[in-house]
Amino acid sequence: MSRFELGQVVSLKKGHPCGENRWKIIRMGMDVRLKCSNCGRSILLPRSRFEKRVKEILELPEQENPEKE
Repeated sequence: MSRFELGQVVSLKKGHPCGENRWKIIRMGMDVRLKCSNCGRSILLPRSRFEKRVKEILELPEQENPEKE
């Protein structure tokens, strides 16, 4: 099982040119799609390159809470 999940916010070793270093994972597979938290631009990285570049996990994904009746 991977330690990365959809919806997590991570920081990479190298920041985005807009000045932000917070990325939200929006697609997982052989490639990983990340969305910049500041400007909204998305990038696609091969999973191997993504795992090398991750510095830390900043936020866990929001869990869907079913309403209790």
